[in-house]
Amino acid sequence: MDLSQKEIKFISRKTYATLNHLHPETAYVWVVFHGMGYLSRFFLKYFKDLDPGKHYLIAPQAPSKYYMNGQFKHVGASWLTKEDTEMEIDNLMAYIDSVIQHESLPENVRLVIFGYSQGVSIAMRWVAKRKIKCDHLILYSGGIPNELEADDITHLSEGTKIKFIVGREDEYITPERWAIEKKKIENLFSGKAVIDIFDGGHVVKKEIINRLP
Repeated sequence: MDLSQKEIKFISRKTYATLNHLHPETAYVWVVFHGMGYLSRFFLKYFKDLDPGKHYLIAPQAPSKYYMNGQFKHVGASWLTKEDTEMEIDNLMAYIDSVIQHESLPENVRLVIFGYSQGVSIAMRWVAKRKIKCDHLILYSGGIPNELEADDITHLSEGTKIKFIVGREDEYITPERWAIEKKKIENLFSGKAVIDIFDGGHVVKKEIINRLP
């Protein structure tokens, strides 16, 4: 069998979702990366109680959609798998760049980067690879990519507020994994990250969101 795997480039159309309106009184612009199994427009419901006059939210959409639970009813999406990971990361970075370029964000707003679950890895890679400067970096119930080093985020200013949020009963973050994640947090952020542990599992809690950024 003479099997070959090849690559092509082509123009693709993709969606993303926003919440509220960008106007001169907007104080915070959030770029939020959802977890596996979400669609961006549904993920934004967790942020609907934030003051719409001050907060504008942009939610990129993970590209790999699939039917959940084998019932061909509800659709979810995933950012990455172990298959062709580096190429897919490049594709994702280009897509996110296009979203931000399309939004034409003003310079006077405070930028909040938020990642939940699998979205943490995308948020961190985008910040690291594109040298994104932000006012708040919020990582919620997810893992920092193993390949990232402290040198990858030296562009973040001393004033950037970094928070890692995790549930005490999170079924995906075992004590062993949490020990690894804490070491990565320390290596990357050198004690600058605030760790917020709440009572609960692998869930997004609106009461936590409403206290942010």
